[in-house]
Amino acid sequence: MSAEQSIGVFDSGIGGLTVVKELFSRVPHERIVYFGDTARVPYGSKSVETVRRYAREDTELLLRHHPKLIVVACNTVSAVALDVVKSLANGIPVIGMIEPACKEAIRVSASGKIGIIGTDATISSKAYETELRNEAKRMGKEIETFAKACPLFVPLAEEGWEEKIVAELVAREYLHSLHEAKVDTLILGCTHYPVLSHVIQTVMGAGVTLINSGAIAAQEVKILEGDAGAKRSDHVFFVSDIPRKFQSLGERFLGRELPTVKQVTYEEAWVIEHDS
Repeated sequence: MSAEQSIGVFDSGIGGLTVVKELFSRVPHERIVYFGDTARVPYGSKSVETVRRYAREDTELLLRHHPKLIVVACNTVSAVALDVVKSLANGIPVIGMIEPACKEAIRVSASGKIGIIGTDATISSKAYETELRNEAKRMGKEIETFAKACPLFVPLAEEGWEEKIVAELVAREYLHSLHEAKVDTLILGCTHYPVLSHVIQTVMGAGVTLINSGAIAAQEVKILEGDAGAKRSDHVFFVSDIPRKFQSLGERFLGRELPTVKQVTYEEAWVIEHDS
C-alpha cells in the first residue's frame, strides 16, 4: 500500500479522540484522518435508521482520503451500522469498538461476570451482549452480562468535571447495580468514558478490570500495521460544526496540540468550508 495512505477514524463528535490518542501511542508512524460529526452529535439518542444514514455519510467522507484502514471510533455506529461501513469500504479493513473489546473482556474475566456501560442506543442494541455470548461460545466459556446506560458520563467528560464530586455521585448512582452484581470486568462502551476511568475505577474497586474499547481497537490496528516508519505529524482533523470548540476540547482529550481543524458540511456530498 502507498506510504501516503492514512488510517481513517470517525466518531459522532469528540469522544473518538480517546481512540486517536491510543493510535498515536501504538502506531505513531501512521497518518490519521479524523472526522467528528459535531453538528449531529450525539448519535446515542438517535434512531437506528438515522445512525445508519450518518454512518454511510461519514464513511463516504473518509473514503475521499483513500484510507487503507477505517476505525469506527463510535460505539453506537459499531453497534447498529458496522455492516454499512464495511459494505462501503469494499474490502478496506474496518475495525469497530465491540468485537475486540468483547474478546479481551472474556480473556481477562476470571468469574465470567462482565459489565457493559454505554449510551442508550448502544445498550438498547444489546450488541455487546450478543458479541460476548458468541465469543464465549467460541471459547467454551460461561459468562453473565450486566449492562447499564450512563448518558450523563458524556457531558461530564466534555465539561472536564471528571475530578469533581458530581462525577463520583453520578458514577455511584449508575454503577451501583454492577457493583452489587460483583462483575470483575467492565467494558467502557463509549469512547468518552476513558476520560472518567479514574472515578469509574474508584467506584467499582481495584479488583475490577476496565476494558477501554478504543485501546483494544488501537492494538488491533497495531497488529495489522506493524511498527515500521518514523513518527508522523501530518494528521488531518475534520468536524461538521464548531471547529474552535473541538480544537480546545480535543487538545484536552489528547493532551497535545491539534493541527488546524477544518469544517465540512453535507450538501449531497461533503464540502470543506474553511479552516478554523
